[in-house]
Amino acid sequence: MARIVVADDDVDIRELVEFKLSTMGHQIVAVGDGAAAVAACQAERPDLAVLDVMMPGTSGLDAIRLIRADPTLVDLPVILLTARAQESDVETGFDSGADDYITKPFSPRELASRVEALLTRSAGTD
Repeated sequence: MARIVVADDDVDIRELVEFKLSTMGHQIVAVGDGAAAVAACQAERPDLAVLDVMMPGTSGLDAIRLIRADPTLVDLPVILLTARAQESDVETGFDSGADDYITKPFSPRELASRVEALLTRSAGTD
């Protein structure tokens, strides 16, 4: 079981992600914006973060930059989950430090498999 921070300002999407990942046995900390995501990651380091890009206040891109700037979180696996699907958006996401990039609308099954793959990969580096 992994501890996963999920940040999305859309309650329906946040609840869908939370439901799918919790049915896989993961402990989910769900928040509504990037600042809360960074605070949740700093309060108790999770195993993974799933961040929406477009959120009010601190965006997912800003949040990932703050996470990467924190020495205790620099290697935290992060998946960006976003409606921004242009090639330049994907490139910006990876340049900001994302480990994976999933575009909305998304398949919950695909999200689950990517989360598992990233958790398995990061567990191998410990």
